Amino acid sequence: MSKIMVLNQKAIEEVLDMKKVIDVVENVYVSKSTGSAVVWPMVFHEFEPGKADMDIKSGYLKENEIYGLKLVSWFGENGKKGLPLLYGTTLVFDSNTGVPLGLLDAEYITGMRTGAAGAIGAKYLARKDSENLLMIGAGHQSIFQIAATLIAMDNIKTVRIYDAIDFDRAKALSSSLGKKLAEKFLSKYEKGTELYDLIAKKFEIDFEAVSDIKEAVGKSDIIITATPSRKPMIMKEWVKKGTHFSCVGSDMEGKQEIDENIFDDARVYVDDIGQAVNVGEVEIPIKKGIIEKQDIIAEIGEVIAGHVSGRNNDEDITIYDTTGIALQDLITSKLAIDLAKKKGLGVEVDL
Repeated sequence: MSKIMVLNQKAIEEVLDMKKVIDVVENVYVSKSTGSAVVWPMVFHEFEPGKADMDIKSGYLKENEIYGLKLVSWFGENGKKGLPLLYGTTLVFDSNTGVPLGLLDAEYITGMRTGAAGAIGAKYLARKDSENLLMIGAGHQSIFQIAATLIAMDNIKTVRIYDAIDFDRAKALSSSLGKKLAEKFLSKYEKGTELYDLIAKKFEIDFEAVSDIKEAVGKSDIIITATPSRKPMIMKEWVKKGTHFSCVGSDMEGKQEIDENIFDDARVYVDDIGQAVNVGEVEIPIKKGIIEKQDIIAEIGEVIAGHVSGRNNDEDITIYDTTGIALQDLITSKLAIDLAKKKGLGVEVDL
């Protein structure tokens, strides 16, 4: 008989802080670049096309001695039954014995690791003096992206938020964002410490909702897109030299957030080449012949490790296409398990 740690969303929210998540996600990207962490093929099944589906992302982290999977289910009719449309569960195993280590709710972990991914793209590919961040999409993921990017970057002074569907949602988010960032992310750090003061200062900036996306794009140094869009929202002629894009929303065939022509003279990086080509932001420009798979410069882990250069100069347009890989979920889940044990949180059950 073995014991497994069960962590619900409340416990996970209590133990995870964004700085640590950014650090472990960076490390796992590097591990992937050296071959010591491996992404396994994704499993996808539609129970009813357009109504219910599920996918399984899995992988193996040799150095961390774990393997596992995240299973996400979407049932579009659940709202009528008073149930969430999405359910996500992560399972983590000891790679030396096969013993299950943890069963975790995946929602908050997904938000944190996805926010970290977009920020890591900016950290390694945007200009270091970038001051203006544009967040495209004011949904659930937006606050994670903004928090992580502010923590990862040193000179952001203004965050603009655009929502193609609902300007009022962007306006509501911008008006309450400073308070929400402090409550959700700053509160994880001890008051009076150097780290607390540093992050608090980064969160004390201007937040603004915008309705004119063309004008906002022209003012932006970093643009993060996190929407379910299937048509480009940002056109090439709006983009100034030196802009960095972290494209987060495209994680399924046919999704597209930015004009495919932006890729023509941009430096392009991804989290996983095979996955990005099939379901990422690079899918459409490759299918239309604007770029080829070989034009992808590298996976981000190679840049973090210093094996491949990021931007060459301040005029480069850079794109980071992050589709999300299981390694991010597994390493963040392992972090949550370890921290929960130290704090006496979670429930250990016999299998």
